[in-house]
Amino acid sequence: MAAKDVPIACTLGAGDYQERVRWIADLNQRSLRDHHRDDLTLRIDYEAGALADVEEHVRQEAACCAFLTFQVERHRDYVHLTVTAPEEARLAADSLFEDFIASGSSTRAQTCGCC
Repeated sequence: MAAKDVPIACTLGAGDYQERVRWIADLNQRSLRDHHRDDLTLRIDYEAGALADVEEHVRQEAACCAFLTFQVERHRDYVHLTVTAPEEARLAADSLFEDFIASGSSTRAQTCGCC
């Protein structure tokens, strides 16, 4: 399936979504160093020891949000994750990217912004 043919939709149910956001918030509380958004691209840096968790995070997200692209780069002192949304997801990008930098204190809705 071509990238443009991938639906802009998350396949997680509400309960699974909330569990995922909690998992991300835990990862971020333990390992998030910095993040920067540039339009439809979010760049996130984690502590170097978080590589396995970041790779698991990407595996999980690629399974439920196939319309996003992910790139993980391992550096000596940190792990860099780049998440890119397609133009077709522009209206949902704020909500989508907010989930990736969740801290656990969010009062957002029970579903992701792409659905």
